[in-house]
Amino acid sequence: MDILGIACFYHDSAAALIRDGELVAASMEERFSRKKHDSSFPKQAIEFCLQQAKTNGKDLDYVVFYEKPLVKFERILLTALATFPRSGDVWREAMLNWLKDKLWIKSIIQHELGIDLNRILFCDHHMSHAASAFFASPFKEAAVMTVDGVGEWTTTTLGRATSVWADGSGSDRNDITLFEEQRFPHSLGLLYSAFTAFLGFRVNNGEYKVMGMAPYGEPRYIDKVYQVFHQDSPDGSFHLNLDYFSFQHSTEHTFNRKFIDLFGEPRKDSDDFFTYKTDAARAAQDSTNATRNQHYADIAASVQLVLEETLIKMGNYLYEKTRLPKLVMAGGVALNTKANYRLLQETPFDEIYIQPAAGDDGGALGAALWVYHVVLGKPRSWVMPHAYWGKAWSDAETRDFLDRHGLTYEAYDDQPEKLVDAVVDGMINKKVVGLYQGRFEWGPRALGNRSILADPRGPEMKEIVNTKIKFREPFRPFAPVILRECAPDYFDYPDVDKHEAPRYMLMVSPIKPDKQDQIQAVCHEGTGRLQAIERDTNPRYYDIVARFGEATGVPVVLNTSFNLRGEPIVTSPMDAWNTFNNSNIDLLVLNSFLVRKPE
Repeated sequence: MDILGIACFYHDSAAALIRDGELVAASMEERFSRKKHDSSFPKQAIEFCLQQAKTNGKDLDYVVFYEKPLVKFERILLTALATFPRSGDVWREAMLNWLKDKLWIKSIIQHELGIDLNRILFCDHHMSHAASAFFASPFKEAAVMTVDGVGEWTTTTLGRATSVWADGSGSDRNDITLFEEQRFPHSLGLLYSAFTAFLGFRVNNGEYKVMGMAPYGEPRYIDKVYQVFHQDSPDGSFHLNLDYFSFQHSTEHTFNRKFIDLFGEPRKDSDDFFTYKTDAARAAQDSTNATRNQHYADIAASVQLVLEETLIKMGNYLYEKTRLPKLVMAGGVALNTKANYRLLQETPFDEIYIQPAAGDDGGALGAALWVYHVVLGKPRSWVMPHAYWGKAWSDAETRDFLDRHGLTYEAYDDQPEKLVDAVVDGMINKKVVGLYQGRFEWGPRALGNRSILADPRGPEMKEIVNTKIKFREPFRPFAPVILRECAPDYFDYPDVDKHEAPRYMLMVSPIKPDKQDQIQAVCHEGTGRLQAIERDTNPRYYDIVARFGEATGVPVVLNTSFNLRGEPIVTSPMDAWNTFNNSNIDLLVLNSFLVRKPE
């Protein structure tokens, strides 16, 4: 049985296809369109999924959309009416967008795929989130938490999930019950997005930059955050003081003048960010801007801490309600890796599972799994083993690309171990490597198939990769990728070698004090967003880290996504070559081939 899930028309459009309950293919549309956070109908992602499954739209058993458009339209309509005339621009934009595409999603799907209208289904947005986490997890039952900006009306849910497995274990049925919710306009995701915009970053794109800025500040403004956000209940429920926000009636602004009067003038996105912590020499030369930037870092630290404390209260309450030791999470806020680690450490849950595409893109997978397991009642037999569900280019296709473009390369198709040696030798000699291999990753993280790798030991490598290759803000951290069996030696993360979240870079963990100097380029104020890997799921990636460890005594490599600032992660050999050619990356691995920059 083939079921296609679709998410689109907000941000991060995506498609995912499951066959008999197992994922076959999944991708965000941006990977093919090359438009970051592409929100359009995921035509190319769908085409890829169908090709990967060797099927076509007419032969699909079901197509399911990740939310209910009419319910969402109701929310937008009622909100616009309640805030009119200030909401005039929202109303006009909504009418243009909804009357053009969003109200007709069923007809669009039928037209694009040729499937019978009776086989097109719709899943509630937060149910899609919940199903994406639970039915990909290894758990037979779990507590459920979903937190994002907003779905139809809902912004946060708490619940519990049970499942029946093909071997007869588990419960007597598949069920996800979301028993408590928060509703728009009261939203943790929208709160964090307002501060994202205030701090000079793009909403739905720069929230992780706020998280990266926060460790350089002190939470001096918690009292002010609690003037715009109220959370005083033991169950973690909350509400926003809407006097400070404008997202509910504006198409351009998330906060208003009253917010600015409270926190000061917003940071300009074009301003350089540096403080005495990030660049002491520059701060000493320009103390005025360093002091101003410290103010912004302190605001970032304050809203980050408020988010964490609220989630912890919700988590403790959820445990008391369910008494289940396992927690699954989804929604955009589940990508806040610092908060995830504190949830694990400061609630009774002994493990947290987060599916690697936790945001709206993952709703495509969740909707498909919900139909198969809940609507149709099919038992479970699949647990997500890795994140490599995108498109691959074969060695033959890669060689053809290199030859057609007249590129000089070294071929290692018969000597994979020598390719690993060449990569490790390059990194030891301070070369930066673009690693392109196999199927690209599902979700926002580069996890070894579309990654940039470098030596993590010295602090200078962080500056080199940030300023000369990624062309991004110098305060942004890089991820330490480590052999799973070595992770307990480097990270203060109980049972880190047994948990699934580190596989997908979904936890920020303290680095042990005696190891911080060994991996300075990936140590972000004493912490690291680690990826713990094993050989079974990615042999070449594992072998590179293992060989680097043998050569240096440090089984850790710096990892960041293979893209330039403002671009999606590379998809094809051409994308990889263009990024290599337009940056200071020294070595490019294209499957079994190696391209070197001229000395």
